[in-house]
Amino acid sequence: MTETIILSFLSVIIVSLISLVGVLALAVNEKILRQIVVYLIGFSAGALLGDAFIHLIPEAAESGFAAAISLYILTGIAVSFVIEKFIHWKHYHYHYHEHEHHGDEACKEMKNKGVKPFAYMNLVGDAVHNFIDGLIIGASYIVSIPIGLATTLAVIFHEIPQEIGDFGVLLHGGFSKKQAVFYNFLSAVAAIAGVAVSFVIINYIPNMLTFLIPFAAGTFVYIAGSDLIPELHHEAGLKKSAFQFIALLIGMAIMWLLLFLE
Repeated sequence: MTETIILSFLSVIIVSLISLVGVLALAVNEKILRQIVVYLIGFSAGALLGDAFIHLIPEAAESGFAAAISLYILTGIAVSFVIEKFIHWKHYHYHYHEHEHHGDEACKEMKNKGVKPFAYMNLVGDAVHNFIDGLIIGASYIVSIPIGLATTLAVIFHEIPQEIGDFGVLLHGGFSKKQAVFYNFLSAVAAIAGVAVSFVIINYIPNMLTFLIPFAAGTFVYIAGSDLIPELHHEAGLKKSAFQFIALLIGMAIMWLLLFLE
């Protein structure tokens, strides 16, 4: 159990440090960055789907696939939808409010002053996602170390393009580069709290794993299907689409290869 706890916390610390990838992104030409990110998105989508369907769902169904497992997967999808919808609604509400009450010119002027509410909402939403990631990583390690490693890799692959995007949102929202790095890192640390909570929950509610594992699969399926794959469809060129598809398959293949660690 000690090894499981150490690996869980070490994993989320590494995941949290991924938030600093925004700093590295500053050193890369924007045009080159966009070309790279789209393939990272395909790769991370494949990794998330691979982890969900190759590791998490089979683990949840090890004693037989029951309707409850489907319900827990759907719960993960529904919760992810609600969280994301809330963040998007707050973002939209802010811009609509500014436009209606101040007009286009005043709105543009206000956007150049201070930190905007949507930037804070992005941090809150990111912290919630990171907390859930921590819960999922902790629960996965409790099941087995190989599944914990697979889930950690899937989260890391997803975090890289996401953190680059989040960093850009914070800069656009009025944070300085140093502030964006600092606050983005703080939101990432929520994953550590998630791991701690997962171990507490398991001690008091032993059967909670039967919920958390398919729930994790549902969140991964939602992120891949709702957030990542639609981004790939913005590029319709045959050559780039082919490379995106290859990146998607590589992400899935890595999750399949991790089966040999079990």
